[in-house]
Amino acid sequence: MSESDQGTVTQRLRMLRPDSIRIKILVLAVLATLLPSLTTAWISYLENKSSLTAKATGELSSVSAQTARELGVWAKERRYDLRVFASSYEVTENVEGIARGDRATRSGPAYQRVTDYLKSVGERFGDYGRLSILDPRGRVVASSGEHADEVALPDDWQAQLRGEDSVVGTPYRDATSGRPQMLMAVPILAAGNRFIGMITAQVDLAGLTATLKGFAPGETGRVSLLSEDGSLIVSSRAASEEDVTPPYATETIRAQLAGDGRPVELTDASGERVLGSMRRVPGLAWVVVAAIPSAEVYVQLARVRNITLLIVAATLIVAGGVGYALGIVIVRPLDRLTRAAATVAAGDLEVDLPATKGGEVGYLTEVFNDMVTRVRKSRLALERLSVTDPLTGLDNRRRIKEALQKEVLRARRLKHTFAVLMADVDHFKAYNDTHGHPAGDEVLKTVATVLRETARDVDLVARYGGEEFFVLMPETSARGAAEMTDRVRKHLATQPPAGRALTLSFGVAEFPKHGDSGDALIRAADVALYEAKRMGRDRVVVGPTVERAKAARG
Repeated sequence: MSESDQGTVTQRLRMLRPDSIRIKILVLAVLATLLPSLTTAWISYLENKSSLTAKATGELSSVSAQTARELGVWAKERRYDLRVFASSYEVTENVEGIARGDRATRSGPAYQRVTDYLKSVGERFGDYGRLSILDPRGRVVASSGEHADEVALPDDWQAQLRGEDSVVGTPYRDATSGRPQMLMAVPILAAGNRFIGMITAQVDLAGLTATLKGFAPGETGRVSLLSEDGSLIVSSRAASEEDVTPPYATETIRAQLAGDGRPVELTDASGERVLGSMRRVPGLAWVVVAAIPSAEVYVQLARVRNITLLIVAATLIVAGGVGYALGIVIVRPLDRLTRAAATVAAGDLEVDLPATKGGEVGYLTEVFNDMVTRVRKSRLALERLSVTDPLTGLDNRRRIKEALQKEVLRARRLKHTFAVLMADVDHFKAYNDTHGHPAGDEVLKTVATVLRETARDVDLVARYGGEEFFVLMPETSARGAAEMTDRVRKHLATQPPAGRALTLSFGVAEFPKHGDSGDALIRAADVALYEAKRMGRDRVVVGPTVERAKAARG
């Protein structure tokens, strides 16, 4: 045997020594993978049914909980839409003019404006059927339909209004179309939160089929939406496949809801055994039932057994590469930290590394996460400061630009209108020169307070600059904005700064009548404000229409 051959043999023998690193890693890898795999293979068949049941139970619990939350959000969105409709000036300013005494006036400008508004909303929002306006006693005074048919309110509608500030009726199927529907209503409030009536809508529930279908578990599972008495509202399966009888007995539903919420085996109306989970929908008297046929759950028993055997074989094959895997496991936390640091350096602070327990890397990860959290909070504070006027606490011009852009996009999409209002303190420079800048600051604070208290919750009140203020009013016409200025004047007259009379000049513009962009609306309102100043101040002027503005420039 040559010397080179002897050296090769010696090197290989050294690699096979029990104290060599390679042998230690290989032995550790084999023990760490082979022993658990053999143990798993030994007990897998005994535990398969329990494992499959636990998996299906977890999936069903998650599906029912997620579906219930999604439906709760859906209900909140419907209520929000109705509150937006109810807060429109077309409703709040005209609904009291319709009802007089024991009868509703079915004619006149107020009735026509409210009716046209309801029809317009019904055409733009397909989820709502007939929209109606009711007086405080529940009588219909206006409707989007051809006939002002009576609205069947729940017996406890007054209690619902007092407790939840809304009314939700019991789902039913329309006698004509057969589609599931539900009555929803919210109060109409006048100035001072005075209850002057309700707006109701027939909400179409057929669209929830697609939502439920997206959550349906397994291959043949389904999600059903029931009332608490067991009546079927809608299901993830097509309507033609549904049985008119309740899918589950009322006693079964009550027992499941009264329990701990864990999925149990049930028998549906067809006699099929299913594994089902039930949840109440927040804010609604509905029950979500997520169910998988028991046959589908346990047919996977043999499949899981075969997969377990394949896993055991695969672990033996990959045992030789465990050394490489261990290297990855050791280096992975450092790589993760490096990538996170690069992400933060690039300006993205939405980084949150998973905590690593113990060791230097774990401590370094905690310090890094704490640093990122502090930087994120500092950025949020700076962003808030960047859109807030420090003197009045109102939003500033930067916030105006952002809000206007969003409102223009929303109004274009929904084909709605909104108004903007520019206000300027009359003779402010003279007031400053006479009484000093601190007194002038108090004037600006007083005006800001009056505008904020007079505006609605959905309105944006901001300081445009100097002694100029800006108000963005969604779902409001130029006429409604002009009417708001009267309330501002009255309010301001009750609390003049330092006992001195104070007046404002106003310029109003409406989208898209006076401008089809944020900048155009600001220009139109500014032109109107300048005209109000020129005409003697202490007045409101509506801006020129787009056509007039073009003609003036031409």
